[in-house]
Amino acid sequence: PLVVYGLLGTSRTLAVGPVAIVSLMVAATLGDIAEAGGQDYAAYALVLALMSGAMLLALGLLRLGFIVNFLSHPVISGFTSAAAIIIALSQLKHLLGLSLPRSHSVTDTIANVADHLHETNLITLALGVAAIAVLFASRAPLGRLLTAMKIPQPLITPATKAGPLLVVALALVAVAAGDLAGAFGVSVVGDIPRGLPSFTMPRLGELPWSDLARGAALISLVGFLESVSVAKSLAARRRQKIDANQELIALGASNVSAAFTGGYPVTGGFSRSMVNFTAGATSGMASLITAALVALTLLVLTPLFHDLPRAILAAIIVVAVVSLIDAKGFARTWRYSRMDGSAQAATFLAVLALGVEIGILIGVALSLTLHLWRTSRPHIAVVGRVGTTEHFRNVLRHDVSTDPHILAVRIDESLYFANASYLQEQVMALVADHSEAQHLVLICSAVNEIDASALDSLEILRADLTTSGVTLHLAEIKGPVMDRLTGTAFLAHIAPGRIFLSTHDAIDTLQRA
Repeated sequence: PLVVYGLLGTSRTLAVGPVAIVSLMVAATLGDIAEAGGQDYAAYALVLALMSGAMLLALGLLRLGFIVNFLSHPVISGFTSAAAIIIALSQLKHLLGLSLPRSHSVTDTIANVADHLHETNLITLALGVAAIAVLFASRAPLGRLLTAMKIPQPLITPATKAGPLLVVALALVAVAAGDLAGAFGVSVVGDIPRGLPSFTMPRLGELPWSDLARGAALISLVGFLESVSVAKSLAARRRQKIDANQELIALGASNVSAAFTGGYPVTGGFSRSMVNFTAGATSGMASLITAALVALTLLVLTPLFHDLPRAILAAIIVVAVVSLIDAKGFARTWRYSRMDGSAQAATFLAVLALGVEIGILIGVALSLTLHLWRTSRPHIAVVGRVGTTEHFRNVLRHDVSTDPHILAVRIDESLYFANASYLQEQVMALVADHSEAQHLVLICSAVNEIDASALDSLEILRADLTTSGVTLHLAEIKGPVMDRLTGTAFLAHIAPGRIFLSTHDAIDTLQRA
């Protein structure tokens, strides 16, 4: 996957591989249909990678990169925060040295740990806590210390990123020196197969297709969102561009390659990509070099990790995912928009209570529902002239002058089926409130689209206004919108109403009429 993305991707710094969120979703998808560690489990993981890759490739070839907008940032944040908590809780058994059955919910995990807490291996716990302390200290505190010591920045970044390598090395020395595995029962990784992964062929026979397809679709969506978000944020720092459709193709091909080389779904990860960025990566060659180093590790270094305590891996995972819990972001969102804050909280709770798959589906539904709600009730303002200028502003916000015979109304949203009736109702209510109005100027400066349903509503609105003795006029229609309206019956029926280039022209002309 690293090699394939390096050749096809548009990001110069994105590092593709297994990431926490996708790994959790793979486990959630496979946990109910196969036994962890069994042949079916591994076979289904390959199929997930293949299906996810095929879906991403199809979306890329169809130029559907815009799906990145289906999830709002608050919903993504709520999902990520909850998933981080689930991942951290799943590592408790390794930090405590407990042998527990697989749990399918947060409550089950907590209950299982509580029931077996008395069996905690204190040596394992000490190793895990010490590793977490070192990992946290190697980040910001170490960076501040080295900065205060006037150490050059190119040396500070690798030093602060080397925390996991340090704790792994110290743990290996401690286990070997104290015989912690044999004498104290500290659980270790054990044998890791040496050599490059062999080519694999995903099994396409009788499979639980519906479960795998649902999981693959969600993994594809979330993985693409995470990958593109990381790629765009890093590209923006260097004024570079990311092609979302090409990213779909690159990620899709990477996942297909994972399926045929013994892997499971992959995507771009923030931590590895940030290391690439700070190290000065400027092309896909960084991915190719990384792949070569991984291959070297598999060929030569795997025996070194035999005695690595599982608690150390758990500590590394916990520290990595804690940074994904965005409490400050939730507080900031809540202060700015209670609606977005509620969606973020609902997604967070849904993932914790109902699981990753259902939680992310609820998040998607919330994102679309919020969009429909906001656009179905657009802001509509009666405007007046600011002094003697050609500027017109909301009468409720500014000191403006108006003509009692002319009602100028600005609609701040594109017009489509969801808000067409609302526009009719609001405009007729405004006309009722302005009994002297003889002309209504509908200002379309913020309208980027008028669909067929909205066009029908405008026809009905024109007829209702005519019955009320009010003439409908339009102003500030954008070129693409006017192109769609040209030749329609609506333009023929609007007379004696007119279409004006600007609100100033409309008011000036109607006042002189």
